Amino acid sequence: MNTLIMREFGDYTTSGSKCFDLSKMDIADCIGCWTCWWKTPGICVHKDLEDFYRSYVNADRVIIFAQLKYGFVSSKLKTLLDRMIPLFLPYTIFERGGTWHVPRYPKYPAIEFYFNYEFEEEEDNFAKWFTQGKRAEFWQLHFSQSFCQRYESTL
Repeated sequence: MNTLIMREFGDYTTSGSKCFDLSKMDIADCIGCWTCWWKTPGICVHKDLEDFYRSYVNADRVIIFAQLKYGFVSSKLKTLLDRMIPLFLPYTIFERGGTWHVPRYPKYPAIEFYFNYEFEEEEDNFAKWFTQGKRAEFWQLHFSQSFCQRYESTL
C-alpha cells in the first residue's frame, strides 16, 4: 500500500511511506488566478507543491496529523487543502446535498485525520463538520477521523 503522511506534529511514519512535514514546509497561498484550471490544467503557478501533488495522486492512503488551533486546522494545513484545487476539474456538479468539483483523476486516496488537541464539545462538532466536508470535497469513499492524542500505525 502506497501511503502518504502529512504531519504537523510528532515523528510518525510507516514503512515505505512518503512524508511531508508541514511544520517545515513553506506553502504559498493560492492567488485565485485559475491558471491551474484554464492555462495549465492541473498545474499550479506556484512550484512548491509539485512533489506533494504527485505523491497525493499516486497514494492509496493519506494520513494527516493535524495540529488544531481553537478547534480548527492550522492556517498552513488550510492553505495546503485550498491548494489541492488543481487536482479537480473546474466544472461542478450538484449531488449529495452540495456542489462539488468534478474529479480530474479516476482514483483518489483514502484519507485519515488524526488530531492533537483536547476538544470541547462545540469544537469537536465543528472539527468533525470540517473534515467531513473535506471528505466530500475530495471524493473520498474511504475516510476516517480520530480525535485521539495517540496514534499507532495499523500497517
